[in-house]
Amino acid sequence: MSGARMSALATLRSQIERIETAEVVHHHDRVALGHNEVDHVLKGGLARAAIHEVFCEGRQGAAATGFVMGLAGRVTTQRPLLWVRQDFSELEAGALSMSGLAELGLDPRRVVMVRAADVESALRTSADALACDALGAVVLELWGETRQFDLVASRKLTLAAQSSGVTGLLLRMAAQPLPSTAETRWMLRAAHSPPGPAWSAWGAPRFDAELLRNRHGPCGRWIMEWNCDECQFSEPSTYSQPVAAAPAHRPDPAVLQQRRAG
Repeated sequence: MSGARMSALATLRSQIERIETAEVVHHHDRVALGHNEVDHVLKGGLARAAIHEVFCEGRQGAAATGFVMGLAGRVTTQRPLLWVRQDFSELEAGALSMSGLAELGLDPRRVVMVRAADVESALRTSADALACDALGAVVLELWGETRQFDLVASRKLTLAAQSSGVTGLLLRMAAQPLPSTAETRWMLRAAHSPPGPAWSAWGAPRFDAELLRNRHGPCGRWIMEWNCDECQFSEPSTYSQPVAAAPAHRPDPAVLQQRRAG
């Protein structure tokens, strides 16, 4: 084997070792999502300084985008977020809503939008951004199948995130999961809202979130509800409608029952 090949092999082994031991370096740097079962499976929450993939069918793009917004809001804290969108994504899914960003925990003033002409530009921009430790997170949004995003590209993004401590969120619409170095991989669908009167039709956002890959724990599927007041996920509300309090002037039914029995 030539010296150049041996050097390339040694470099590749070193990179793989860094990826496989990432939990030792960053295991303490996790942010709780708020959903108890999910946080338990993730060993305390979503890992920062890592790459997380969110997949969805094309018609579920709005739900997946909302879920990614929620994740980004949890990991960025007060630092800026860079959102890289392929031009084709905006043509298919439309522009992002600034009011929606705010409702899902992101300050629109801290969100920087970048529109990339093609996949290569989007990947290059995201890799450069992940290497900048001034950011809180980087979202890379790609539409459809793309041969440019392979294991090599995924490894490059992971190494940049580990080096800077910035979290990467990959939003993949209308695409099938392929081998990657992602910490977690999710499949997102919109969850049905609970039944209720017309005036409460617009309830809290609900996501049918399936964890397909978890490098350091089990997988699962949950309904995750977004709490707009606390800016975190939670278990679905038990009661979707307000419960009326008992009138103060009426006696306790239990007391009445005891009197009749006596």
